[in-house]
Amino acid sequence: MSTGAVLTVRYFAAAAEAAGRESEDVVLPGEPTLGALRTLLAERYGAPMERVLASGSFLVDRVVRRDPATPLAGTVDVLPPFAGG
Repeated sequence: MSTGAVLTVRYFAAAAEAAGRESEDVVLPGEPTLGALRTLLAERYGAPMERVLASGSFLVDRVVRRDPATPLAGTVDVLPPFAGG
């Protein structure tokens, strides 16, 4: 029986503030996808994380990803929206 995929999630700036930490290991049951991770983080951290996720992005294998079907493994970075240029 599988217990799910274990991912290391790293949080930056407002995402770290919303999570109250800079990183953690999470277990995603079923298919480890970006959509599943978004759902887990929103449920775990509520409105502050939902605001970050609404306009932020994820780095998966050092590439920005937003497609909920993106498969996940290893480490995922949660980035808030950045201003400036």
